[in-house]
Amino acid sequence: MTGLKQVLRNKNYVRLFLATFASQMGGVIGVTAFMFYLLKRFTNQPYYATLAELMYSLPMLAVFLVVGVLADRMDRQKIAVNCDWISALLSLCLLIFIWVDSIPLIFAFLFIRSAASKFFFPAESALIQGILSKDDYTIAAGLNQMIGSLFMLFGATLGAVVYWHFGITGAILIDAVSFIVSALLIRSCKIQKEVRLPNGAHQFKQLKFKLVMHDFKQGFLYILRNRLLIWLVSGFFMFGILNGGFSVLPMFILKYKLAPDNYEQYTVWTSIIFGSGVLLGTLIASLISAKLKLHQMIAAGVLVAGIGICILGFVNHLYVFLIIDFAIALVLPFINIGIGGWLPCIVDPQMMGRVQGLINPLMMLSQSLTLGFIAISFPSFISIEVLFLLVGVCTVIVGIYYTVVLPRYADYGTSSKALQESL
Repeated sequence: MTGLKQVLRNKNYVRLFLATFASQMGGVIGVTAFMFYLLKRFTNQPYYATLAELMYSLPMLAVFLVVGVLADRMDRQKIAVNCDWISALLSLCLLIFIWVDSIPLIFAFLFIRSAASKFFFPAESALIQGILSKDDYTIAAGLNQMIGSLFMLFGATLGAVVYWHFGITGAILIDAVSFIVSALLIRSCKIQKEVRLPNGAHQFKQLKFKLVMHDFKQGFLYILRNRLLIWLVSGFFMFGILNGGFSVLPMFILKYKLAPDNYEQYTVWTSIIFGSGVLLGTLIASLISAKLKLHQMIAAGVLVAGIGICILGFVNHLYVFLIIDFAIALVLPFINIGIGGWLPCIVDPQMMGRVQGLINPLMMLSQSLTLGFIAISFPSFISIEVLFLLVGVCTVIVGIYYTVVLPRYADYGTSSKALQESL
């Protein structure tokens, strides 16, 4: 409790925390409402909903070379603020194209807005690393996980309520306003220059292709020379498969198998139950994180989640589905808090942007491939049961992999040697 009070006394962290809260609230409402909009309009063409999810993940592959480099070379605070301003403007443009009913332009602007938002997370993660001490990283990871669980708990409900009462227009407007609030909060932070610019001040005209490639290579070599980072980063590829599958499969199994006539209502209930599980799991994981090693939390969480996903696709009763879904949600915070508390401890602050800039595209690559596979194969070639099984098996493989490998690096800290060798 003392550690939590210490973190919450940090005004800069509280403002970043509230900014994340605001942007996630708008994002969850917007995404949920847009999925309902597509499934209602294209009832017999579920691939439109899958393509929408693809537009959220695919852009990272277009910008991954520069995302991490900018976060390490340019002002991290300005990057985060400008990402929010641009996302708000693009949300309003998206709304205009929804009004004129131009599906190609809708998907194009989803892609562009998502590309702009990809610059936010590496910059924000690096800022949080710089304004907190190492002892606070796990607490901050728990708080961030709690935000996520609250939106899992209430996000779909909020999105559904906004969609039912105000339509897609109201949902997108809330999405835009949330980005504006986030930008204002981050702009109000007073962050030291060495945190915002750990590698010194640079201008855009200095960021030539040769420098970008040099910095990208440094980040890549830094990961290769830090063994624990190699194992963690390689596992993120499988996490992308999990994220891609779970972003659409629960809604699909409700619509096409378990509750075809009432899938919207049960999607809300599924989100509430899933969010309750994540919230309870966050509290449990936060309480026992001091007693367990981080690698134990990560490996156990991944294994249990994978087994649960394998079973989930073959369930024929709605309430059994909800119980297993709750169990999966209960263990996910163990993974997120474990990784969120460990990663800042092993990455040098000068390299945090580039490391995040490499992790995120790897996840987005596997997530995009998964969503593309689902869009092409379901329901024409592969059943919903097989899709759940494939995602679950991939997750179990990561769990076994982490169980074998991670214990060797239980006490691994920041590698200054890896930093020097990569420079």
